[in-house]
Amino acid sequence: MPKFSDGTAGTIAKLQPPITGAKKLYFDDHRLAPTGFGIKVTAKGLKVFVQRYSIDGKRRMKTIGEWPAWSLEAARLQAQTIVQGLADNVDPLETKRQRRAEPTVSNLAQEWLDKHAAGLTSERAIRGFILNDIIPEIGDMKLSDIRRRHFIEIIEAKAETAPRSAANVLFYSRKLLDYAVNRDFIVANPLAGLKPKDIQISGKKRDPLVQIARGRILDSEEIVSFWQNAEDSGLHKLTELALKMILVTGQRPGECAGMHANEINGRRWTIPAARRMKTETETVVYLTDTALKIISDAKAEIDRLSRRRNKPWSGFIFEAVPGKAIGPAALARAVSRATESLGNKDKATWKHWTPHDLRRTMRTGLSACKITPHIAELTIGHEKRGIIKTYDQHEFEDEIRHALEAWERRLMQIVGGHSAEQSEAKNVLTLEVAR
Repeated sequence: MPKFSDGTAGTIAKLQPPITGAKKLYFDDHRLAPTGFGIKVTAKGLKVFVQRYSIDGKRRMKTIGEWPAWSLEAARLQAQTIVQGLADNVDPLETKRQRRAEPTVSNLAQEWLDKHAAGLTSERAIRGFILNDIIPEIGDMKLSDIRRRHFIEIIEAKAETAPRSAANVLFYSRKLLDYAVNRDFIVANPLAGLKPKDIQISGKKRDPLVQIARGRILDSEEIVSFWQNAEDSGLHKLTELALKMILVTGQRPGECAGMHANEINGRRWTIPAARRMKTETETVVYLTDTALKIISDAKAEIDRLSRRRNKPWSGFIFEAVPGKAIGPAALARAVSRATESLGNKDKATWKHWTPHDLRRTMRTGLSACKITPHIAELTIGHEKRGIIKTYDQHEFEDEIRHALEAWERRLMQIVGGHSAEQSEAKNVLTLEVAR
């Protein structure tokens, strides 16, 4: 029985495929490897980490992942998670089966529409609200993964151009999830008690040229225009800095706008779940040099304004008026007013970007920096899901810090007028030079 090496891939690389049969198993006798952990080698030489276990008298085998995409260390940790779950009578294969059988939002919506909307005089409108607004955004999500924020983001986007329709989207979404509760797919309706006024649906008519375009990101030219022209665009200094903080950290506009001094400890910015109500747990954000510079500039501006007003500072980094932070709606209005000076693309073919698009741009930039998807998602404050959320309690602080620093380098290279790819390849452009 081999003891797989942590230091090299040599031992695993030398494992031989079966002479006969479809597979051959090699079990690891390392002290960190749980009983039953090993590698399955197929007849074609494919090497896959597995964990063999027994539950209710039945022997089963759970596939962890393929080597070398999965490192030995990561596979052992995942195997330990599986074994820990077995102690609580959690069968990973049964959990996977139940997960596959769980309906998606799209599955539920079609069933609900057929049973409860068919034949109504408003059937066409109801189907439009569900199939055109909800399903394209979250239709593929499992019901157990749905949170209130998913619907809020959809409804707020709808409200930018059609406030009355946005209220209808909320109404029928709530009915849809009531049906999910009644069918025992979920235990509670995440939209219960949510009213249009709670998500800032307004009857104010909007300019159709500045309506939200879903999936919009800023290209390099727009990033440069925003970063270099924001100061002279007519934006309030603190509004400008709050928008830059969104692009630098990738956090939600409301979270950045509401940043408070008591949430910052050195390079750690802790966003409390109770304060923002967008996630179920607090989020810790690493503050890069650029983020710290933005905070320093904001404090200097607050100090200047406080002396002018002769009132004490409340602690909000981006304070709109004494005691109150800038709101996300105010950020959106400010951007729409400064469309031309911020360097929007041709309005005939593009919709102007919004504060949330800065967050989406940063997330896309993380992929360009070759940050793995699960680290990128954690970096922008998205929660772990499913069984990973339950059993993987690692915080990935070092990986998230690396991701934010990588994005900072790329951003500074872009706004400094250089190609990010060329600069990274030459490895000659430091953060200080880019500034």
